Amino acid sequence: MIETKTKPQPEKLEAVVIRFVGDSGDGMQLTGTQFSDTSAMFGNDIATFPNYPAEIRAPQGSLYGVSGFQVHIGSVEVSTPGDSVDLLVAMNPAALKTNLYALKPGHTLIVDIDSFTKKNLDKAEYTTNPLEDGSLDNYRVIEVDMTSLTKVALKDVVGLDNKSISRSKNMFSLGMVYWMYDRSKEYTIDFFNKKFKSQLSLIEANTKVLNAGYYYAETLELIPNSYTISPAKMPAGTYRIIMGNTATAWGFLAAAEKSGLELFLGSYPITPATDILHELVKHKHFGVKAFQAEDEIAGITSAIGAAFAGDLAITTTSGPGLALKGEAIGLAIMTELPLVIVDVQRGGPSTGLPTKTEQSDLMQAMYGRNGESPLIVIAASTPSNCFNFAYEAARLALEHMTPVILLTDGYIANGSAPWKIKTVAEMPEIKSNRITKVKENWHPYDRDSNTLARNWAIPGTEGLEHRIGGLEKDAVTGNISYEPANHEKMTEIRAEKIERVKFNIPDLETEFYDQGDLLVIGWGGTYGSIHSAVKHFNEDSNNKVGYAHFNYINPMPKNTEAILSKFKKILVCELNSGQFASLLKIKHSKFEFLQFNRIQGLPFANEDLIQKFKSLV
Repeated sequence: MIETKTKPQPEKLEAVVIRFVGDSGDGMQLTGTQFSDTSAMFGNDIATFPNYPAEIRAPQGSLYGVSGFQVHIGSVEVSTPGDSVDLLVAMNPAALKTNLYALKPGHTLIVDIDSFTKKNLDKAEYTTNPLEDGSLDNYRVIEVDMTSLTKVALKDVVGLDNKSISRSKNMFSLGMVYWMYDRSKEYTIDFFNKKFKSQLSLIEANTKVLNAGYYYAETLELIPNSYTISPAKMPAGTYRIIMGNTATAWGFLAAAEKSGLELFLGSYPITPATDILHELVKHKHFGVKAFQAEDEIAGITSAIGAAFAGDLAITTTSGPGLALKGEAIGLAIMTELPLVIVDVQRGGPSTGLPTKTEQSDLMQAMYGRNGESPLIVIAASTPSNCFNFAYEAARLALEHMTPVILLTDGYIANGSAPWKIKTVAEMPEIKSNRITKVKENWHPYDRDSNTLARNWAIPGTEGLEHRIGGLEKDAVTGNISYEPANHEKMTEIRAEKIERVKFNIPDLETEFYDQGDLLVIGWGGTYGSIHSAVKHFNEDSNNKVGYAHFNYINPMPKNTEAILSKFKKILVCELNSGQFASLLKIKHSKFEFLQFNRIQGLPFANEDLIQKFKSLV
C-alpha cells in the first residue's frame, strides 16, 4: 500500500516578512508582486519595498546588480515592510551576500544551489562557499537545485529556449513560498492566463514550474509544517493593492473629474517618477492629455501653457529635474497660475542614488528659485495616500491660484499597500477661480478677499483679454510695472496668499499622546516607520511619547506651535541631514529641536528609532 502525505494544519502567525532577491533578470519584482497580490486577495494587511539596482544592465552575478522585493503581510496592522526578515529567498551568491544581514537568526533561507558555482562565488567576492564553510549555521538553510528542477519540469514543453526555461525558476521559488505560507496558486495561474493569452507555451511553462515548486516544498522534511496569516480586520469597503505612483496618477484623475477640467501632464521621464506618466497615458478616455517632452524645461513650460489655457496642469519629476524646472516654477508663481509639480525624491546629489529613497529635496522645494517666490509644499506619507495628496495638491492649486509642489519619494512611490477605493462623490469639493463671463470693471488681478487668489480668465474669451508673463505686474491691471512700491506690494501679496492657505488645511494632530515626555516629528514617506516605532516603544515603556506627522510643509498647520508646546522634548526624524528640523527652527525658534537622521538610501529601521527614543526619555 502506498502511503500519501497529507498536508498538516498550518501554524497561525500574526505577521511575516519575506524578501526575494536575485539578479535583475531573475524576476524578483514579479515574484514579490504576485505573492503580495495573492496575500491581498486573502485579506492580509500588506506593505512592500521593491529595491532595484540603478544600472539597467548590471553584470550578471555582480554585487551591485542584485534586485530585491520585500513584503510584510499580517493579520494585524502593517505599516512598514519590516526591518528584518523571516524568510530570505536568494537566487545566487551575490543576492545572499548583500541580504543575509537582514535575516533573523534561526529563520529560513532558501537558496538555488545551482547558482553557487566558482564563477558566481568569485563575482560575489566569496573566498569560500558559504553553503559549506559553516557561516550559515545560525539559519535554517534549504538548499534547492532550483534551476535543474525547473528544467526537468519543462522538459516536455514545446517552444521554449534554454534561456526562457532558466528564467522560469522564479516561479519555482514562488511555488515553494506559497506552500510554506498556505497561499493559493490560483490567482497567479489566472495572472498567467491573462498576461500570456497569446503565448500558450508560457502559460504552460509558468504554471508547471509554479506547481513543481509548490509540491516540492510539500515533500521537504526541512519544512514539516506550513504557516498561515489570517485576514486583517480593516474597515468595510472594496480594496485593492496600489503603488504610490499609481495612486498619485489616480488622485489627479479624480481631481480633474471633480473640478470639471481636462487634465494635462507635461513631463520628461526620470526615475523614480516615470510611472506616473506611464499610468496617465493609459487614461486618454478620461480626457487626459499626456505630453512626453524633450526635456524637463519643456515639460513644465508646456504645463504652464496648459494652465493658462484652463486645464488642470501637472508636471512630474525627481530631484535633478526639479532643479531644472526652477526658473519656470518662478514664472508660474509670477503669473499666479495653478500648477502641480510632483517631485518623487531620490538619493542625491546629481545622479546620486536614482533607485533609492531620500528626503533631501525639501529645501530645494522651499527655496530653489530666484527672488521672493513662495509656494505651497505638501508631502504624501504612504503609497495609498499618494491618491489623497495628489487630489489635495490639485485642490490647493486651483483654489489659491498658485503652483503646488507635491513631495513623495522612491520608497512610497514604488511601494504598495491596500487602498480603500473611493468614489469621486466622496472627495472634497474643489472651488475653481475660473471665470468665463465678463464682469463690470473686471481686472485680471482682482482677488478673492479671503484667499487673495486672483481670478482665472481663459484666453480667447471676449472681454477677458489680458497680458501675462514673467515681468512684474501692476497690482490691478496686470500690465508690466517697474514701480518700486508696486513690486514690494505684489511680493507681499504673493507671500500673504501662501500664508493664508493655513486656514484651508487641516490642523496638525498627534498620535498616541497629545502631551508628554517626547514628541516625535516626521514628514512625508517616513510615516509608517516612525508610527510603528513609536507604537512599539509606548507599548513597552511607561513614558508618554507622542507622534506628529507633517503632510503640510508650507504653510505649516496653524496649530503647530500649540502642539509643540505640550511636550518636554521634540525629536525630528528625517532621511536627510536635518532639512525639516531647520525649517522648524526658522518658523518656531523658541523650541529646541533634536534630530535623528539617516542618509543611506533606505527607510528607517524600527530598532534604530526605538534606541534613539530610549536615549532621550
